[in-house]
Amino acid sequence: MPPAELASPPARGYRAAMSKKTTAKAAEQVSADDDLSEVDFETALEELEGLVERMEAGELSLEESLSAFERGVKLTRACQTALKDAELKVKVLTEDNDLEDLDLDELDDA
Repeated sequence: MPPAELASPPARGYRAAMSKKTTAKAAEQVSADDDLSEVDFETALEELEGLVERMEAGELSLEESLSAFERGVKLTRACQTALKDAELKVKVLTEDNDLEDLDLDELDDA
């Protein structure tokens, strides 16, 4: 725990209002539906980055932080799955080098 002279002063005025607004937004997003099958990679990554920013800012309660962490783990897994799927598709597309040259003259004769 930091010494008292280094601790941040309590939030007041605009800062306090923004903190409450951010906390409410984080709680709303964290409690979002856990089914990530419909979430694309970019959306999941963007939400994950937002969760990390809010957690690093220290504006979430312990319960909100735990919920955000849980959601973050799920988002991370969804991103990893999407990346593995994309890697597999690229591998399948580039693995088979059995392409035959196309003779355009043969197509004209047919």
